[in-house]
Amino acid sequence: MSACPETERFAALLRSLKSRSGLSYEALARKSGLAGSTLHRYCRGTSVPQDYGSVHRLATVCGATPDELRTLHRLWALADAARAAAERGPVSQAAGRTEPEAPREAEPNAEPNAERKAEPNVEPNAEPSAEPNAEPGAEPIAEAPTTAPPPALGPASTPTQAQAQAQAPAPASDGDRAPQPPAPDAASPPARQPRRHRLRVTVVVAAVLAAVTVSAWVLSSGRSPSGDGDGAGGRKTGEAVRPLFSAGCPPVIAMGEHDECVREVQRLLHAKGADIGVDGDFGPQTLRRVTAFQVLAGLQPNGVVAEPTKKALYTSPVRMGVWSPQKVRQRVREVFPEVPDKAVAIADCQSFLDPLHILPNTNGTRNWGLFQISDARLRELGGTPRKALDPEWNIQAARKLWSRDRDFGDWPHCERAAEAPRSPAPKRT
Repeated sequence: MSACPETERFAALLRSLKSRSGLSYEALARKSGLAGSTLHRYCRGTSVPQDYGSVHRLATVCGATPDELRTLHRLWALADAARAAAERGPVSQAAGRTEPEAPREAEPNAEPNAERKAEPNVEPNAEPSAEPNAEPGAEPIAEAPTTAPPPALGPASTPTQAQAQAQAPAPASDGDRAPQPPAPDAASPPARQPRRHRLRVTVVVAAVLAAVTVSAWVLSSGRSPSGDGDGAGGRKTGEAVRPLFSAGCPPVIAMGEHDECVREVQRLLHAKGADIGVDGDFGPQTLRRVTAFQVLAGLQPNGVVAEPTKKALYTSPVRMGVWSPQKVRQRVREVFPEVPDKAVAIADCQSFLDPLHILPNTNGTRNWGLFQISDARLRELGGTPRKALDPEWNIQAARKLWSRDRDFGDWPHCERAAEAPRSPAPKRT
Protein backbone atom coordinates (compact mmCIF):
# COMPACT_ATOMS: atom_id res chain seq x y z
CA MET A 1 0.00 0.00 0.00
CA SER A 2 1.21 3.58 -0.58
CA ALA A 3 2.22 5.27 2.64
CA CYS A 4 0.06 8.17 3.81
CA PRO A 5 1.69 10.98 5.85
CA GLU A 6 0.72 9.35 9.18
CA THR A 7 2.14 5.98 8.15
CA GLU A 8 5.32 7.56 6.81
CA ARG A 9 6.01 9.38 10.09
CA PHE A 10 5.44 6.14 11.99
CA ALA A 11 7.78 4.22 9.66
CA ALA A 12 10.43 6.97 9.81
CA LEU A 13 10.67 6.65 13.61
CA LEU A 14 10.97 2.87 13.33
CA ARG A 15 13.77 3.24 10.79
CA SER A 16 15.54 5.68 13.07
CA LEU A 17 15.34 3.29 16.02
CA LYS A 18 16.51 0.38 13.88
CA SER A 19 19.43 2.36 12.51
CA ARG A 20 20.49 3.53 15.98
CA SER A 21 20.39 0.00 17.37
CA GLY A 22 22.97 -1.18 14.82
CA LEU A 23 21.11 -4.49 14.47
CA SER A 24 20.18 -6.16 11.21
CA TYR A 25 16.62 -7.12 10.36
CA GLU A 26 17.47 -10.75 11.08
CA ALA A 27 18.82 -9.92 14.53
CA LEU A 28 15.82 -7.71 15.32
CA ALA A 29 13.49 -10.48 14.16
CA ARG A 30 15.10 -12.99 16.52
CA LYS A 31 14.98 -10.64 19.51
CA SER A 32 11.46 -9.30 18.93
CA GLY A 33 9.83 -12.55 17.81
CA LEU A 34 8.63 -10.99 14.54
CA ALA A 35 9.28 -12.15 11.00
CA GLY A 36 12.02 -10.35 9.11
CA SER A 37 9.70 -9.62 6.18
CA THR A 38 7.18 -8.10 8.60
CA LEU A 39 9.85 -5.77 10.01
CA HIS A 40 10.74 -4.72 6.46
CA ARG A 41 7.13 -3.76 5.74
CA TYR A 42 6.80 -1.82 8.99
CA CYS A 43 9.98 0.17 8.43
CA ARG A 44 9.17 0.86 4.76
CA GLY A 45 5.67 2.04 5.67
CA THR A 46 3.91 -0.48 3.44
CA SER A 47 2.13 -2.08 6.39
CA VAL A 48 0.81 -0.93 9.77
CA PRO A 49 0.43 -3.46 12.62
CA GLN A 50 -3.09 -3.78 14.01
CA ASP A 51 -1.92 -3.95 17.62
CA TYR A 52 0.71 -1.94 19.42
CA GLY A 53 2.30 -4.91 21.20
CA SER A 54 4.51 -5.94 18.28
CA VAL A 55 5.62 -2.33 17.75
CA HIS A 56 6.46 -2.03 21.42
CA ARG A 57 8.58 -5.20 21.35
CA LEU A 58 10.51 -3.96 18.35
CA ALA A 59 11.13 -0.51 19.84
CA THR A 60 12.19 -2.01 23.18
CA VAL A 61 14.73 -4.25 21.47
CA CYS A 62 16.07 -1.18 19.68
CA GLY A 63 16.55 0.52 23.08
CA ALA A 64 13.83 3.17 22.77
CA THR A 65 13.46 5.48 25.76
CA PRO A 66 10.10 5.95 27.53
CA ASP A 67 9.63 9.28 25.74
CA GLU A 68 10.31 7.63 22.39
CA LEU A 69 7.88 4.84 23.25
CA ARG A 70 5.17 7.40 23.96
CA THR A 71 5.85 9.18 20.68
CA LEU A 72 5.90 5.87 18.82
CA HIS A 73 2.54 4.89 20.36
CA ARG A 74 0.96 8.16 19.23
CA LEU A 75 2.34 7.80 15.71
CA TRP A 76 1.14 4.19 15.53
CA ALA A 77 -2.37 5.24 16.66
CA LEU A 78 -2.53 7.89 13.93
CA ALA A 79 -1.25 5.48 11.28
CA ASP A 80 -3.69 2.79 12.42
CA ALA A 81 -6.57 5.29 12.26
CA ALA A 82 -5.57 6.29 8.73
CA ARG A 83 -5.43 2.62 7.71
CA ALA A 84 -8.88 1.93 9.21
CA ALA A 85 -10.33 5.03 7.54
CA ALA A 86 -9.03 3.90 4.15
CA GLU A 87 -10.53 0.43 4.61
CA ARG A 88 -13.99 1.39 5.82
CA GLY A 89 -14.41 4.89 4.34
CA PRO A 90 -16.74 3.82 1.45
CA VAL A 91 -19.06 2.01 3.89
CA SER A 92 -19.44 5.10 6.05
CA GLN A 93 -20.13 7.26 3.02
CA ALA A 94 -22.78 4.84 1.76
CA ALA A 95 -24.51 4.82 5.12
CA GLY A 96 -24.41 8.59 5.23
CA ARG A 97 -26.01 8.86 1.78
CA THR A 98 -28.87 6.48 2.38
CA GLU A 99 -30.03 7.61 5.79
CA PRO A 100 -31.09 11.21 4.99
CA GLU A 101 -33.66 9.81 2.52
CA ALA A 102 -35.79 8.37 5.35
CA PRO A 103 -37.63 11.56 6.39
CA ARG A 104 -38.88 12.13 2.81
CA GLU A 105 -40.65 8.79 2.68
CA ALA A 106 -43.53 10.21 4.70
CA GLU A 107 -44.25 12.98 2.18
CA PRO A 108 -45.94 10.91 -0.55
CA ASN A 109 -48.32 9.41 2.02
CA ALA A 110 -49.63 12.70 3.39
CA GLU A 111 -51.03 14.77 0.54
CA PRO A 112 -51.89 12.29 -2.23
CA ASN A 113 -54.13 10.25 0.09
CA ALA A 114 -55.91 13.38 1.18
CA GLU A 115 -56.46 14.42 -2.43
CA ARG A 116 -57.93 11.06 -3.34
CA LYS A 117 -60.41 11.34 -0.48
CA ALA A 118 -61.43 14.78 -1.65
CA GLU A 119 -62.03 13.86 -5.27
CA PRO A 120 -65.26 11.83 -4.69
CA ASN A 121 -66.69 14.67 -2.62
CA VAL A 122 -65.98 17.33 -5.20
CA GLU A 123 -67.68 15.39 -8.02
CA PRO A 124 -71.50 16.02 -8.08
CA ASN A 125 -72.18 12.33 -8.76
CA ALA A 126 -70.72 11.31 -5.39
CA GLU A 127 -73.36 12.96 -3.17
CA PRO A 128 -74.44 9.81 -1.30
CA SER A 129 -70.87 9.08 -0.12
CA ALA A 130 -70.09 12.69 0.76
CA GLU A 131 -73.32 13.43 2.64
CA PRO A 132 -72.60 11.39 5.78
CA ASN A 133 -69.21 13.06 6.17
CA ALA A 134 -70.41 16.57 5.53
CA GLU A 135 -73.69 16.68 7.50
CA PRO A 136 -73.67 13.88 10.08
CA GLY A 137 -76.83 15.21 11.74
CA ALA A 138 -78.87 16.00 8.60
CA GLU A 139 -81.96 14.02 7.63
CA PRO A 140 -81.71 11.86 4.51
CA ILE A 141 -82.90 13.35 1.24
CA ALA A 142 -84.68 11.33 -1.39
CA GLU A 143 -82.71 11.03 -4.59
CA ALA A 144 -85.70 10.54 -6.95
CA PRO A 145 -86.23 13.83 -8.84
CA THR A 146 -89.38 12.66 -10.67
CA THR A 147 -91.42 11.39 -7.70
CA ALA A 148 -92.96 13.06 -4.68
CA PRO A 149 -91.22 12.81 -1.30
CA PRO A 150 -92.30 9.72 0.63
CA PRO A 151 -94.94 10.30 3.31
CA ALA A 152 -92.61 8.96 5.98
CA LEU A 153 -90.76 12.26 5.96
CA GLY A 154 -93.72 14.04 7.57
CA PRO A 155 -95.58 17.18 6.58
CA ALA A 156 -92.88 19.51 7.87
CA SER A 157 -89.81 17.59 6.82
CA THR A 158 -88.84 20.13 4.14
CA PRO A 159 -89.74 23.81 3.54
CA THR A 160 -91.13 23.03 0.05
CA GLN A 161 -93.63 20.53 1.41
CA ALA A 162 -94.86 23.00 4.04
CA GLN A 163 -95.30 25.61 1.29
CA ALA A 164 -97.28 23.16 -0.78
CA GLN A 165 -99.65 22.45 2.11
CA ALA A 166 -100.17 26.18 2.76
CA GLN A 167 -101.20 26.75 -0.87
CA ALA A 168 -103.55 23.73 -1.01
CA PRO A 169 -106.91 25.71 -0.58
CA ALA A 170 -106.12 27.93 -3.58
CA PRO A 171 -108.16 25.92 -6.17
CA ALA A 172 -111.56 27.06 -4.58
CA SER A 173 -112.28 29.41 -7.54
CA ASP A 174 -111.34 29.47 -11.16
CA GLY A 175 -110.59 33.17 -11.04
CA ASP A 176 -108.12 32.79 -8.29
CA ARG A 177 -106.33 29.89 -10.00
CA ALA A 178 -105.54 31.71 -13.21
CA PRO A 179 -103.15 34.44 -11.94
CA GLN A 180 -101.41 32.26 -9.39
CA PRO A 181 -98.19 30.62 -10.31
CA PRO A 182 -98.30 26.90 -10.78
CA ALA A 183 -98.23 24.90 -7.58
CA PRO A 184 -94.91 23.33 -6.74
CA ASP A 185 -94.69 19.78 -7.92
CA ALA A 186 -92.36 16.86 -7.21
CA ALA A 187 -89.54 18.55 -9.12
CA SER A 188 -89.34 21.37 -6.54
CA PRO A 189 -87.24 19.64 -3.85
CA PRO A 190 -84.22 19.29 -6.13
CA ALA A 191 -84.32 23.08 -6.54
CA ARG A 192 -82.88 23.46 -3.06
CA GLN A 193 -80.57 20.51 -3.48
CA PRO A 194 -77.70 22.50 -5.07
CA ARG A 195 -77.42 24.58 -1.90
CA ARG A 196 -77.06 21.48 0.22
CA HIS A 197 -74.59 20.06 -2.28
CA ARG A 198 -72.54 23.26 -2.20
CA LEU A 199 -72.57 23.17 1.60
CA ARG A 200 -71.37 19.60 1.64
CA VAL A 201 -68.61 20.33 -0.86
CA THR A 202 -67.53 23.40 1.11
CA VAL A 203 -67.26 21.44 4.35
CA VAL A 204 -65.37 18.59 2.73
CA VAL A 205 -62.96 20.91 0.92
CA ALA A 206 -62.31 22.80 4.16
CA ALA A 207 -61.55 19.52 5.95
CA VAL A 208 -59.19 18.44 3.16
CA LEU A 209 -57.37 21.77 3.20
CA ALA A 210 -56.98 21.54 6.96
CA ALA A 211 -55.56 18.02 6.69
CA VAL A 212 -53.15 19.05 3.94
CA THR A 213 -52.00 22.07 5.94
CA VAL A 214 -51.31 19.96 9.04
CA SER A 215 -49.45 17.36 6.98
CA ALA A 216 -47.32 20.02 5.29
CA TRP A 217 -46.49 21.58 8.68
CA VAL A 218 -45.49 18.20 10.10
CA LEU A 219 -43.24 17.43 7.15
CA SER A 220 -41.61 20.85 7.10
CA SER A 221 -40.94 20.87 10.84
CA GLY A 222 -39.37 17.41 10.76
CA ARG A 223 -41.35 16.13 13.73
CA SER A 224 -43.90 13.39 14.17
CA PRO A 225 -47.51 14.43 14.85
CA SER A 226 -47.37 12.75 18.24
CA GLY A 227 -44.76 15.24 19.39
CA ASP A 228 -42.73 12.57 21.15
CA GLY A 229 -39.47 14.38 20.48
CA ASP A 230 -37.89 11.45 18.68
CA GLY A 231 -38.47 12.39 15.04
CA ALA A 232 -35.56 11.68 12.77
CA GLY A 233 -35.57 15.17 11.33
CA GLY A 234 -34.23 16.94 14.43
CA ARG A 235 -35.10 15.40 17.74
CA LYS A 236 -35.90 17.50 20.74
CA THR A 237 -36.36 16.97 24.41
CA GLY A 238 -37.77 20.17 25.85
CA GLU A 239 -35.63 22.90 24.35
CA ALA A 240 -32.46 20.79 23.97
CA VAL A 241 -31.76 20.09 20.28
CA ARG A 242 -30.00 16.78 19.55
CA PRO A 243 -27.87 17.19 16.41
CA LEU A 244 -26.76 13.53 16.41
CA PHE A 245 -30.34 12.55 15.53
CA SER A 246 -30.61 15.01 12.64
CA ALA A 247 -30.68 13.90 9.01
CA GLY A 248 -27.17 15.30 8.61
CA CYS A 249 -25.61 12.57 10.79
CA PRO A 250 -25.40 8.90 9.73
CA PRO A 251 -27.09 6.20 11.82
CA VAL A 252 -23.69 4.96 13.00
CA ILE A 253 -20.68 7.22 13.65
CA ALA A 254 -17.44 5.25 13.76
CA MET A 255 -13.66 5.26 13.53
CA GLY A 256 -12.17 7.13 10.59
CA GLU A 257 -14.92 9.74 10.15
CA HIS A 258 -14.21 13.46 10.30
CA ASP A 259 -17.14 15.86 10.42
CA GLU A 260 -19.42 17.90 12.65
CA CYS A 261 -21.18 14.77 13.90
CA VAL A 262 -17.90 13.51 15.37
CA ARG A 263 -17.32 16.97 16.84
CA GLU A 264 -20.70 16.76 18.58
CA VAL A 265 -19.78 13.35 20.04
CA GLN A 266 -16.51 14.78 21.34
CA ARG A 267 -18.28 17.80 22.82
CA LEU A 268 -20.70 15.57 24.69
CA LEU A 269 -17.88 13.37 26.01
CA HIS A 270 -15.91 16.42 27.09
CA ALA A 271 -18.96 17.80 28.88
CA LYS A 272 -19.08 14.56 30.88
CA GLY A 273 -15.49 15.08 32.04
CA ALA A 274 -13.59 13.05 29.45
CA ASP A 275 -10.07 14.14 28.55
CA ILE A 276 -10.57 14.47 24.79
CA GLY A 277 -9.84 16.98 22.07
CA VAL A 278 -12.75 18.43 20.10
CA ASP A 279 -11.39 18.36 16.55
CA GLY A 280 -14.05 16.41 14.65
CA ASP A 281 -11.63 13.52 13.96
CA PHE A 282 -12.79 10.05 15.09
CA GLY A 283 -9.33 8.66 15.82
CA PRO A 284 -7.90 6.25 18.43
CA GLN A 285 -8.42 8.61 21.36
CA THR A 286 -12.09 9.17 20.48
CA LEU A 287 -12.48 5.40 20.02
CA ARG A 288 -11.10 4.79 23.52
CA ARG A 289 -13.29 7.47 25.10
CA VAL A 290 -16.43 6.24 23.34
CA THR A 291 -15.70 2.66 24.47
CA ALA A 292 -15.06 3.80 28.04
CA PHE A 293 -18.30 5.79 28.08
CA GLN A 294 -20.23 2.76 26.84
CA VAL A 295 -18.79 0.62 29.63
CA LEU A 296 -19.62 3.21 32.30
CA ALA A 297 -23.12 3.73 30.88
CA GLY A 298 -23.87 -0.01 30.79
CA LEU A 299 -23.94 -0.25 26.99
CA GLN A 300 -22.29 -2.74 24.67
CA PRO A 301 -18.67 -1.52 24.37
CA ASN A 302 -18.38 -1.74 20.58
CA GLY A 303 -16.69 1.63 20.06
CA VAL A 304 -19.27 2.95 17.57
CA VAL A 305 -21.88 5.64 18.18
CA ALA A 306 -25.23 4.14 17.18
CA GLU A 307 -28.68 5.12 18.49
CA PRO A 308 -28.31 3.68 22.06
CA THR A 309 -25.01 5.52 22.56
CA LYS A 310 -26.42 8.73 21.04
CA LYS A 311 -29.33 8.67 23.50
CA ALA A 312 -27.01 7.97 26.44
CA LEU A 313 -24.67 10.81 25.45
CA TYR A 314 -27.61 13.21 25.82
CA THR A 315 -29.34 11.67 28.84
CA SER A 316 -26.92 9.56 30.91
CA PRO A 317 -25.63 11.07 34.19
CA VAL A 318 -22.29 9.23 33.79
CA ARG A 319 -19.21 11.28 34.65
CA MET A 320 -15.84 10.42 33.12
CA GLY A 321 -13.53 12.39 35.39
CA VAL A 322 -10.51 10.30 36.46
CA TRP A 323 -7.45 10.48 38.68
CA SER A 324 -4.69 12.82 37.66
CA PRO A 325 -1.29 11.31 36.72
CA GLN A 326 0.14 12.62 40.00
CA LYS A 327 -2.53 10.82 42.03
CA VAL A 328 -1.99 7.63 40.01
CA ARG A 329 1.75 7.68 40.67
CA GLN A 330 1.22 8.24 44.35
CA ARG A 331 -1.29 5.41 44.71
CA VAL A 332 0.81 2.95 42.67
CA ARG A 333 3.81 3.62 44.92
CA GLU A 334 1.65 3.05 47.99
CA VAL A 335 0.33 -0.29 46.68
CA PHE A 336 3.80 -1.43 45.48
CA PRO A 337 6.11 -0.33 48.32
CA GLU A 338 8.65 -3.03 47.36
CA VAL A 339 9.13 -1.75 43.78
CA PRO A 340 7.42 1.65 43.59
CA ASP A 341 9.40 3.17 40.72
CA LYS A 342 9.22 0.06 38.55
CA ALA A 343 5.49 -0.30 39.14
CA VAL A 344 4.95 3.31 38.07
CA ALA A 345 7.09 2.71 34.98
CA ILE A 346 5.01 -0.35 34.06
CA ALA A 347 1.73 1.57 34.42
CA ASP A 348 3.15 4.51 32.46
CA CYS A 349 4.28 2.17 29.67
CA GLN A 350 0.91 0.41 29.56
CA SER A 351 -1.53 3.32 29.68
CA PHE A 352 0.36 6.61 30.05
CA LEU A 353 -1.26 6.65 33.55
CA ASP A 354 -4.71 7.03 31.99
CA PRO A 355 -7.34 5.09 34.01
CA LEU A 356 -9.71 4.98 31.01
CA HIS A 357 -7.11 3.68 28.56
CA ILE A 358 -8.46 0.84 26.38
CA LEU A 359 -6.61 -1.01 23.63
CA PRO A 360 -8.08 -3.62 21.26
CA ASN A 361 -6.17 -6.76 20.30
CA THR A 362 -6.13 -8.46 16.91
CA ASN A 363 -8.05 -11.45 18.33
CA GLY A 364 -10.99 -9.28 19.36
CA THR A 365 -10.11 -9.01 23.06
CA ARG A 366 -9.22 -5.81 24.87
CA ASN A 367 -6.89 -4.58 27.59
CA TRP A 368 -8.38 -2.28 30.23
CA GLY A 369 -7.29 0.57 32.46
CA LEU A 370 -4.04 1.63 34.10
CA PHE A 371 -2.25 -1.71 33.98
CA GLN A 372 -4.11 -2.87 30.82
CA ILE A 373 -5.68 -5.92 32.44
CA SER A 374 -6.64 -8.35 29.67
CA ASP A 375 -10.04 -9.96 29.28
CA ALA A 376 -8.56 -13.32 30.28
CA ARG A 377 -7.07 -11.89 33.48
CA LEU A 378 -10.35 -10.13 34.26
CA ARG A 379 -12.12 -13.47 34.23
CA GLU A 380 -9.49 -14.98 36.51
CA LEU A 381 -9.79 -12.11 38.98
CA GLY A 382 -13.59 -12.00 38.87
CA GLY A 383 -13.56 -8.53 37.39
CA THR A 384 -15.44 -6.72 34.64
CA PRO A 385 -14.47 -3.98 32.21
CA ARG A 386 -16.31 -1.49 34.42
CA LYS A 387 -14.25 -2.55 37.44
CA ALA A 388 -11.06 -2.46 35.38
CA LEU A 389 -11.68 1.22 34.57
CA ASP A 390 -11.75 2.00 38.30
CA PRO A 391 -8.13 3.01 39.06
CA GLU A 392 -8.16 1.60 42.60
CA TRP A 393 -9.47 -1.79 41.48
CA ASN A 394 -7.01 -1.88 38.58
CA ILE A 395 -4.00 -1.16 40.77
CA GLN A 396 -5.05 -3.77 43.32
CA ALA A 397 -5.57 -6.31 40.51
CA ALA A 398 -2.06 -5.59 39.23
CA ARG A 399 -0.75 -6.12 42.75
CA LYS A 400 -2.39 -9.59 42.86
CA LEU A 401 -0.82 -10.54 39.54
CA TRP A 402 2.58 -9.27 40.68
CA SER A 403 2.32 -11.12 44.00
CA ARG A 404 2.12 -14.55 42.34
CA ASP A 405 5.81 -14.55 41.48
CA ARG A 406 6.74 -11.11 42.79
CA ASP A 407 7.58 -9.91 39.32
CA PHE A 408 5.91 -8.17 36.40
CA GLY A 409 5.81 -11.23 34.18
CA ASP A 410 2.32 -10.30 32.97
CA TRP A 411 3.84 -7.22 31.33
CA PRO A 412 7.06 -8.59 29.77
CA HIS A 413 7.52 -5.87 27.18
CA CYS A 414 6.99 -3.02 29.59
CA GLU A 415 9.16 -4.77 32.18
CA ARG A 416 12.08 -4.72 29.77
CA ALA A 417 11.34 -1.09 28.99
CA ALA A 418 11.34 -0.27 32.69
CA GLU A 419 14.77 -1.87 33.03
CA ALA A 420 16.21 0.08 30.10
CA PRO A 421 18.61 2.93 31.00
CA ARG A 422 16.76 6.15 31.67
CA SER A 423 17.58 9.62 32.78
CA PRO A 424 17.38 9.80 36.58
CA ALA A 425 14.01 10.84 37.94
CA PRO A 426 13.90 14.08 39.94
CA LYS A 427 14.37 13.60 43.66
CA ARG A 428 11.24 13.73 45.73
CA THR A 429 11.13 16.34 48.47
